[in-house]
Amino acid sequence: MNTLVAEERKDFKKSTLKASRKNGEIPAIVYGNKIETRSLFIKNADLLKVIKNVGRNGIISLDVDGKSKNVILRDYQNNVITKDVLHADFLQVDKDTEIDAKVSVVLKGTSNGEKAGGVVKQFLHELDITAKANDIPENIEIDITNFEIGHTVQIVDIKGEYGNCVFKHEDEEAIVMVDHVKAAAEEEEETSEAEAAGV
Repeated sequence: MNTLVAEERKDFKKSTLKASRKNGEIPAIVYGNKIETRSLFIKNADLLKVIKNVGRNGIISLDVDGKSKNVILRDYQNNVITKDVLHADFLQVDKDTEIDAKVSVVLKGTSNGEKAGGVVKQFLHELDITAKANDIPENIEIDITNFEIGHTVQIVDIKGEYGNCVFKHEDEEAIVMVDHVKAAAEEEEETSEAEAAGV
């Protein structure tokens, strides 16, 4: 398990925060059921490295003053321009803790439908799920390579593969489909011809 070292934040002066940021540290908090919320400082570079290794929803071993606890990165704020992380929130968990999470949908491959002139339309880029901390996937992968024009994937179609997750969506919600763009182009052409004819 990837370890992230933190130190307790005891000084809340703006000058201290400014100095810490210059040293590559960012403020953070850790909280959870039946534990006291604690304010921390962590190294920004260390956090980015851990996220890269475990993913956005992975479990991290947070070492605070030599004592480790399992956490997940619950939320973070970053600078809109520089994308630097400004603050991080960690939730303490154990393997049986059920939590809500947002998981990204990743499409793999180039569909047969695209090669035939169609277009892939992705309606859901993130899915809301509830699962035990150990069962939260890094992302939801959908291989679209063999999809022909008209193929649609709904929530119900992925439930079997991710059986340990509860999807907070209707079964009929479409995630992705391969649509036929020629019909839309022909409709636009017919509209233009009608307008030219004064219809």
